[in-house]
Amino acid sequence: MLALVTPDRGTDAPVSLPDVTAAAPPAFLAALRGLREARVRPEVRLEEVRAPGKVAPYAVAVAGEIERTGFGGVLPDASTPDAGTPRVTGRFVLLHDPDGQDTWQGDFRVVVLVRADLDPALGTDPFLSRVAWDWLDEALRGAGAEHRLRAGTVTRISSQSFGAIEERPDSVEIEVRASWTPDDPASGAHAEAWTQLMCSVAGIEPQPAGVTVLRRPAAPR
Repeated sequence: MLALVTPDRGTDAPVSLPDVTAAAPPAFLAALRGLREARVRPEVRLEEVRAPGKVAPYAVAVAGEIERTGFGGVLPDASTPDAGTPRVTGRFVLLHDPDGQDTWQGDFRVVVLVRADLDPALGTDPFLSRVAWDWLDEALRGAGAEHRLRAGTVTRISSQSFGAIEERPDSVEIEVRASWTPDDPASGAHAEAWTQLMCSVAGIEPQPAGVTVLRRPAAPR
């Protein structure tokens, strides 16, 4: 079992490894151990999801979400409309092909997705996409996630309702998709960078240098 630490739940959340674990190469097992040790902010909730099965022989995927927040990342009161509705969602996928892939220039590849609903006022900001990509830069640097061949897109979608649903408020959604080849796939830094990107999009301030999220011990089984 792979235990992804989720401090908000107060326990280590057990996540099953892929069925191929018994036959997985040591490099992939080491990467899974690194993923288990990744430091996760308490605002982020994680769970294992089905990994893509046709991209690489070995893969693991984790979904994350952050509940709707107010300015400064303060969770709203339970009476607030949409309280408890995920504001930011994402996915982290770690792929491994022992034979390597030319497009990766390596045998591992990280693929991440972050999607969020934003204040409609931000929809007109011409620099929104660049800012979102800069957040990814900062998250990778802050986590010490050494990598190469990073590529991705930032998509912004603005929606305005008409007719029978014209009273529905305008909405803006932003989606960040990125992938890179990790220099140290056994490091949990890449997953940490992904969760920090989610927090940045949610408006949650980065933790001061030297501050560590404390893991609570797993509940007795």
